Amino acid sequence: MHNDETQNEVAEDRTVYVREVMVSDLPEEMQEEADGAETLFAVHATDGERLALVKERGLAFDLARQNNFWPVTVH
Repeated sequence: MHNDETQNEVAEDRTVYVREVMVSDLPEEMQEEADGAETLFAVHATDGERLALVKERGLAFDLARQNNFWPVTVH
């Protein structure tokens, strides 16, 4: 069985952050792959590592959930 502290640690490890990013703020090679989009949505691990970039917010959440992560929005 898990106690509350262990469950919180597990939940924290599986949390990812979704935020909107401007394509113009990305490296040039990534900008070229954005197919004219002005914004994308980034999925980040709790340590700040970028895990994914996608075109739609809903897709970012779906992607996270499909990989057993708990997505939350950050600004």
